[in-house]
Amino acid sequence: MADLFDITGKTALVTGGSRGIGLMIARGYVEAGAKVYISSRKAEVCDEVAAELSKVGTCVSIPADLSRDDECERLAAEISGREARLHILVNNAGATWGAPLADYPADAWDKVMTLNAKSPFLLTRALVPMLEAAGTADDPARVINIGSIDAIQVPLLETYAYSSSKAAIHQLTRHLARQLGPRHITVNAVAPGPFESKMMAATLRDFGDSIARSSPLGRIGRPDDMVGIAIYLASRAGAYVTGAVIPVDGGIATTK
Repeated sequence: MADLFDITGKTALVTGGSRGIGLMIARGYVEAGAKVYISSRKAEVCDEVAAELSKVGTCVSIPADLSRDDECERLAAEISGREARLHILVNNAGATWGAPLADYPADAWDKVMTLNAKSPFLLTRALVPMLEAAGTADDPARVINIGSIDAIQVPLLETYAYSSSKAAIHQLTRHLARQLGPRHITVNAVAPGPFESKMMAATLRDFGDSIARSSPLGRIGRPDDMVGIAIYLASRAGAYVTGAVIPVDGGIATTK
């Protein structure tokens, strides 16, 4: 049973791995014995987090601005130059933007859609050879896309590009799962509800109590909740799951 959830010795890349949900996953993977590369736009922060996580395992910083096509390619090339195989890719880097419908900026739409939907596609495509090299029929390589419950239910806040981009990443997950399954690569999405993160900080500050009450489980997400699903999908326990969108939200999006 211990082997079923074991990811010791696997190599992972977590984008947006220096804070929030990405950091939760990166820390969980490092503590579980994986070699973890983290990437984020702010080099100093990325380096500091990698140094901290390296105290308990192996974590390497490769800063990149994934809102740029060339940076997606560069990050993939950097990983390819250091490793022969990549077992786990977590596409977590993302952005949000809220504004009233009449005032929603076109450039904000483009920024959010690019980082949240286009960049995961470009990075995944560039890393397919490394993922294919790592995958086997019994233990495929894994792509884990971070979506959102805002793509399952209509959000209360006016975050039009965010919810649309996350719906796009959910559908991209299904599409890639069909395409990459024969190459021994699974593709799944996690749809988080409210978790403590920089992106959610203002919302939780203003509405945290009411959001917690709206959950059938009566609370917001904790780091271990995210680590649990990330370990499951990356380990042999999740080897026969692909094309799934899994809400991790205490039931908020699926029980109303």
